Amino acid sequence: MKALVLAGGAGTRLRPITHTSAKQLVPVANKPVLFYGLEAIAATGITELGIVVGDTHAEIEAAVGDGSAFGLQVTYLRQDRPLGLAHAVLIARDYLGDDDFVMYLGDNFIVGGIEDVVAGFARERPAARIMLTEVGDPRQFGVAELDPDGRVIGLEEKPREPKSDLALVGVYLFTPAVHDAVAELKPSWRGELEITDAIQWLIDKGYQVESTVITGYWKDTGNVADMLEVNRLVLESLEPGVHGRVDAASELIGRVVVEPGAVVERSRIIGPAIVGPGARVTDAYIGPFTSIAAGCVVERSEIEYSILLPRASIEGVRRIEASLIGHDVEVTPAPDTPRAHRLILGDHSKVQISP
Repeated sequence: MKALVLAGGAGTRLRPITHTSAKQLVPVANKPVLFYGLEAIAATGITELGIVVGDTHAEIEAAVGDGSAFGLQVTYLRQDRPLGLAHAVLIARDYLGDDDFVMYLGDNFIVGGIEDVVAGFARERPAARIMLTEVGDPRQFGVAELDPDGRVIGLEEKPREPKSDLALVGVYLFTPAVHDAVAELKPSWRGELEITDAIQWLIDKGYQVESTVITGYWKDTGNVADMLEVNRLVLESLEPGVHGRVDAASELIGRVVVEPGAVVERSRIIGPAIVGPGARVTDAYIGPFTSIAAGCVVERSEIEYSILLPRASIEGVRRIEASLIGHDVEVTPAPDTPRAHRLILGDHSKVQISP
């Protein structure tokens, strides 16, 4: 069995971060989201992995390399434009050959791994197996309809009147039968080849399509709120450890990790929180659920429930909450006079300013 990871999306909901970075490489607890998926795949025993990449291919290839760090053999597959999940299967046809495969969306996060699902699929070999989870508002997702035995009998993409509350999670398992389905597809109203249409084709042709309803945590980390929530969840399981330097005037409370080369001086950190390699925290307060990446500087400032990407600096800012701050960003206080705001913001930014 092989694996296919999709890492070619544009990440429009995470702009402006994704104007310059791949959304799959935005870190959660100082580790890219994509890496959690690669580790989950490696844990199943699969070793051959194809990664579908787009405009950010150089960044992803630099981060993942040949896959040996994860125990994987990686082949990169170029997708000129993100034309749908089924289109990714289409361009991977030669790589996948006649092997069964698991398809994993590179910006999805699943607690508990996928070993049991992959093992069950390998034993039973239905044409397809999808993973589902109960959601509050199914209208925002692809939705599955099941018969009393749990077999999938219908799929709808973002239906106005959902037939169930079971949404598709971003992990799919297929036999080579899916290639026949993909070859028959026409673009949807979105101009994409939809994987839900391919699975529906299998159902209509009488193929067996099974499902697994997961009860663990799942998130599509496609927007800032979801990134912060996944960061919170991962930090909750943090094992505390001080591997950098913390002076006697500082206080660490709860699950706090200070990575090698990091320096904490005259500061208070309340966990769960992580301070990355080479970061410097001085005369600052770091609140719970905060990830500070490598090379960051937090000085005379307060920050909580936030993610700082590498080399960001925050100096002299009273309070920052629920924020995602990009690479090499500098945050400083505005001059007291004149009373005005001076902003340099990327496309699609959202800013909240106190009156």
